[in-house]
Amino acid sequence: MNKKLNLLELCLSPDLGGLELYMVRAAKALDESMNVISVINPLGKLEQYYQGTPYRYVSLKKKSNLVMFVAARKLARIIDKNQIDIVHLHWTKDIPIAVTAKVFSKRKPKLVQTRNMTMTRFKNDFYHRFLYRNIDLMLPVTHQVADQINTFIPESVRPKVEVLYMGSDHPELLDAKGVESLRRELGMEEKFAVGMVGRINEAKGQHLLIQAVARINDSAVHAYFVGHEMHKGYTDQLRAMAENLGVSERIHFLGFMKNPHHFYQACDAVVLASKRETFGLVLIEAMQVGTAVIGSNSGGVVEIIDDNETGLLFKALNSESLAEKILLLKDESLKYKLAEAGRAKVEKVFSNKTQFEALKTILTSEKI
Repeated sequence: MNKKLNLLELCLSPDLGGLELYMVRAAKALDESMNVISVINPLGKLEQYYQGTPYRYVSLKKKSNLVMFVAARKLARIIDKNQIDIVHLHWTKDIPIAVTAKVFSKRKPKLVQTRNMTMTRFKNDFYHRFLYRNIDLMLPVTHQVADQINTFIPESVRPKVEVLYMGSDHPELLDAKGVESLRRELGMEEKFAVGMVGRINEAKGQHLLIQAVARINDSAVHAYFVGHEMHKGYTDQLRAMAENLGVSERIHFLGFMKNPHHFYQACDAVVLASKRETFGLVLIEAMQVGTAVIGSNSGGVVEIIDDNETGLLFKALNSESLAEKILLLKDESLKYKLAEAGRAKVEKVFSNKTQFEALKTILTSEKI
């Protein structure tokens, strides 16, 4: 019998979004076939997904770059104590601590990074050459990110690169009465509900959806935002914008939801308005439950949405274009057609089962 690999999932991000939740899902999906331990930030929001479960985790506080070496030594001790074979990291800012821990460690584990972020400049200085020379494999979540890695990291220090899409869990589907009840609870009755899920900050484009709603001369079209505020006061700024545009009664902030899959099902459409979304897990989750989606025509979104086939694309940063796409989905037959095609694509290409089986194969193969 082959010995199980010892895998460390690393994510010290203090935030909570697709990147962080993917790490949790990866840790749990691989736990049966490997000995997995997760290392997370005690000041972050991931601990709630481990407490009360059989999945092992350790908290590691990284105060600042000045004391990064202290945290790296602690991480190295965790690696050696648990005889870690592979460190799988997710947050780009964790690269220095992971590489330094590898140097300190007696085990010298393989480093694998799932690359969720874009790369926009050359990494040819001594510091970056040192970092990337010590990473064994990079798993960009789109072909676009893979092209950036191949462009900006010198070939002499570039890790192996293999594209691996993110996947989505099979969600609990509500029946018609359940959807009706939730819509009533959320105030969506008699409304054309357009949802957006993600961190409340400018980069996610909540302001674009508010502007789009203001352009639509139909009081039934309402926008519903789910997510936590990144910078205190920004939600108030968005509310003030809605007030100035005369649509405050059509804009709703619902706060953070640990599991938004039910929310997606209550919406008529889900929008992702980021200018440079690397992937777009929100779109996949919405498509999987049979909700029509709209995304900006940039970044990894174009690898998820086939325009006018599995969803609609609007011109990035253009609220007028977004408003036009929202109005198109008021055609029930088009909305249903796109939603069903989107659901079929997710099941074929973006299911967690498919993607985590691929990840397991990669980690246990000779590719690293």
